[in-house]
Amino acid sequence: MSSTTRITVTLPSDQVAELRKLTDNVSSYVAEAVARQIRHQLLGDDLRRHEEEHGKFSDEELAEARSKIFGALAPSKNTDAA
Repeated sequence: MSSTTRITVTLPSDQVAELRKLTDNVSSYVAEAVARQIRHQLLGDDLRRHEEEHGKFSDEELAEARSKIFGALAPSKNTDAA
């Protein structure tokens, strides 16, 4: 188990009320949200660096990435009428 540090955060009252409806463990919920945001930020940084080094992603690369992430749920840009 990783070490923890106790901190105080200030949130709008309406957010706290909704948060308490969602979970009994606010600390864990917030820790998971922060971890998700950190991963999101780091991934964005990695993608920007990749594009700086290799150029913009092609439509094909983006479509492949969406397919891998979302599977059959990925929206298709090719909406050719048959």
